[in-house]
Amino acid sequence: MRLVGCLLLLSGFVLSVVALVLLASLGQRFAFVGAGLGVEVLGVALLTRANTAIAKEQGR
Repeated sequence: MRLVGCLLLLSGFVLSVVALVLLASLGQRFAFVGAGLGVEVLGVALLTRANTAIAKEQGR
């Protein structure tokens, strides 16, 4: 799960940067950057859940 969370963070970042570079209109940029940030939030949530599950498993 941690690997998937890291990949979501990376893909959200890449999506945001590519949107800023390639898209011309402000509305399209805003939409794709918002989607990229949403993907990054999903990645952070998944990493948090995985870290919590590992900590509970180890008895911390």
